[in-house]
Amino acid sequence: MSWYEEWFWSDAYTRVYDHRDDTDAERLVDLIEQNLAPASGSHLLDIGCGRGRHARALARRDWQVTGLDLSEDAIAAARSQAADEGLDETVSFQVGDMRTPVCDGCADGVINLFTSFGYFDADAENERALAAMATALRPDGWFLQDFLNAPQVAASLGASEYETEDGHTIHQDRWIEDGRVNKQITVRRNGHTETFQESVRLYTLSDLTAMYARVGLDVVDLFGDYDGGNYVPDESPRLLLHAVPAS
Repeated sequence: MSWYEEWFWSDAYTRVYDHRDDTDAERLVDLIEQNLAPASGSHLLDIGCGRGRHARALARRDWQVTGLDLSEDAIAAARSQAADEGLDETVSFQVGDMRTPVCDGCADGVINLFTSFGYFDADAENERALAAMATALRPDGWFLQDFLNAPQVAASLGASEYETEDGHTIHQDRWIEDGRVNKQITVRRNGHTETFQESVRLYTLSDLTAMYARVGLDVVDLFGDYDGGNYVPDESPRLLLHAVPAS
């Protein structure tokens, strides 16, 4: 089993990333609304949607949203939460592999957020996933990808440890090997220990823009954080790429 088939829908994942909550998702949706300005009723695809926090935030603003994720458990959780919020008519979720296009030219916008990319061992498979996202776009559509900022990640490698509010100790260690940034996460509580891995291809801005060109996308803007700040290679916490189908 690949690391991403186990980690993202584990209980430990929610503890490690509990700060990535609905408030965090709303910040990114603010950026989309203010800088990309989708028309009312636009159809948006959230590829690698996980439990659906971004898809639900988009749906709360009356866009029509489809979320896709590989995990049946994550999709079930996303559907349940959307139903609880009364969003059934504006958001839907489906299980699927991001390397297979959801549709051909059905989406006004496609989003791929929180570094839900670069998981596959082969660059060709990651590019296949990007091509599938591009395929789903209408000719006048737009694409937004939220990826890690490679120079900032390389400068901040190392170990960290902290305790959660419910008493779990989280130890994380990150290192770069074979062009990938790897993370080992150890979660301890009451003598019980669980260990998980993350491994993401450390694509740079130039890597991504070249890949975009190969799948028919042109980068038109960059952001360095969820507030829409300018991208600064050695400083920005994130790399957000806004692209459109090549003319």
